[in-house]
Amino acid sequence: MSRLSKTRFMSGLQCPKLLWWRVREPDAPELVPSANFQAVSDQGLLVGAQAREHLPGGVQIEVHPAPLKRRLAATQKALDQGHTRIYEASFEAAGVFAAVDILEREDDGWVVVEVKSTTDVKAQHIEDLALQTHVVEEAGLEVARCEVMHLDRRCRHPDLSNLFKRVDVTGRVRTRQQWIPEQLEAQRLVLAGPCPTQRTGAHCSRPYRCPFWDRCWPPRAKDDQSLRRLWQVSRRRVRELREQGYRRISDLPLDADLPAPTRRQVRALKENRLVLEPGLGEALKALERPLAWLDFEAIAPAIPVWPGCRPYDQTPVQFSCHVESQAGDVSHHHWLAPGSEDPRIPLARHLVEACAPARTVLAWNAPFELTQIRRLQEACPDQAAPLEALAEKLVDLLPLVRDHVYHPGFGGSFSLKPVVASLLPDLAYTDLDVAEGFTAAVRLSGLLLEGLPADPGERQQLRQQLETYCSRDTFALMQLTHHLANLG
Repeated sequence: MSRLSKTRFMSGLQCPKLLWWRVREPDAPELVPSANFQAVSDQGLLVGAQAREHLPGGVQIEVHPAPLKRRLAATQKALDQGHTRIYEASFEAAGVFAAVDILEREDDGWVVVEVKSTTDVKAQHIEDLALQTHVVEEAGLEVARCEVMHLDRRCRHPDLSNLFKRVDVTGRVRTRQQWIPEQLEAQRLVLAGPCPTQRTGAHCSRPYRCPFWDRCWPPRAKDDQSLRRLWQVSRRRVRELREQGYRRISDLPLDADLPAPTRRQVRALKENRLVLEPGLGEALKALERPLAWLDFEAIAPAIPVWPGCRPYDQTPVQFSCHVESQAGDVSHHHWLAPGSEDPRIPLARHLVEACAPARTVLAWNAPFELTQIRRLQEACPDQAAPLEALAEKLVDLLPLVRDHVYHPGFGGSFSLKPVVASLLPDLAYTDLDVAEGFTAAVRLSGLLLEGLPADPGERQQLRQQLETYCSRDTFALMQLTHHLANLG
């Protein structure tokens, strides 16, 4: 019989096929973590280590890949020796294994503490603790309380004394624990039989995207005519449209009860062409020259590392700016933090200097850029006034496109990449090693905070890739602005 564990049990709650594949195919390529997934996992490990520093004095039990028997024996030894705090305490009962992040002894029994890198308690944390508590009690210990120890957004660097908040969830765990034996038995039955059948649905991505997604959702040719690709249309509205007999976007009438950009999308797909609304050219001419195009890249460490920052505060560490002169010449400015030192003051100074000649600074989804400027103002009071002047120049190019343009290639999205790929295919991001924001943030965090990759040559190569990616954003924005002006 296959042993169940926390990871397997949580997989089984999400989907029986996920459990079956995880146990029966442990070497499946889908279970090899991607670089981005590994980075998120590593951040969780850092949070766990920080939690142990906040609750010091415990004995550490070896973790995987240490043999299970050795972990169980070490835990029992720690209990026999009277230790009152144990990290990664390991237990097995009736073929179910669970390791407790922090196990604490109090007068009325043991406290099971689950450490999480989130900033609040999630439903899956209760499920996790319910299983742990079941196993710990089946192993002979009396559990007095269950807690989730998560990050507290009120914490500000450099004072990390309140980095964590401990939440008593005993009542919720006890209610959930009643069903654990029944669910364990159901999961054993799943593992004893053939691969189960299970329809796809919301559970495929909740609470986490299934690593076997492509097995159940095989890649299909992109269908821009699918009603699910309607911009800003809810699933309920899609169902209503289907009930009315519509199957494809081009089936919809031009006067359908939809948002204006969505009606423009319908028209573009019905006529299979780029749709332009009157007023685009005038809107662009109204922009005060000279222009600049700005893009930030930011990181959001779970554990804050720079003064004033809170857990998961986004902090700008890189920018690119293309700037036009009055004569129409273009200069490019770029800055990327050199290392782990606080980047905000030098970034702010370079940014203000780069954008000074511009009367209008264009960005895509400018609220993000505005937020970064506000955070720079907080960290750099001597630059507050010129940064405020920069904020007042900021104009969002996204709504200008959304309110005037639709190309069939947008695919129901007004993200920069599909817009650029459709209108300026030579500038699509397919040639880049770093080609999207989440990957850039992961690479930036590793590069600046952990010195990764370890090889100096590879680090320099990564810096160049990150510079190229950020610069592509502003160059594409500039070219897009010119292209729209020609169209309008």
